[in-house]
Amino acid sequence: MTKAQQVYERIEALVASGTTKADAFRQLAEELGQPVKSLQGAYYQHTKKLGIGGNGPKRRTRRRETTAADALEDAKAVLEEAIDSIDAEIEQAKERADEAKAEYDAMKASATERKQAITAKLEALSA
Repeated sequence: MTKAQQVYERIEALVASGTTKADAFRQLAEELGQPVKSLQGAYYQHTKKLGIGGNGPKRRTRRRETTAADALEDAKAVLEEAIDSIDAEIEQAKERADEAKAEYDAMKASATERKQAITAKLEALSA
């Protein structure tokens, strides 16, 4: 299960229990010690994947004739979606960086203890 899916499911559960979506994001941010914006990015990234978010797949309207104005509106919509995609990519990169940093911190914090355990086993084998 991805982090985005976990965030989505937790937010949906809080909203189902009567919490407003804004309060659900704040509550989860406090629980996880993460910025609200990061959780919102993960949540909406997952809604997009599910095809239920405001930025989900868009249906093109059928037109008998495409005017210059229609083409311009379509182009604007594509560029606006590109901006949203960049924001989602940044959130995903931040999540990966945060996860890597947490792994680094955990490994660094346990390094001395792990080395001592291995050294003790080596000494026991040498005796």
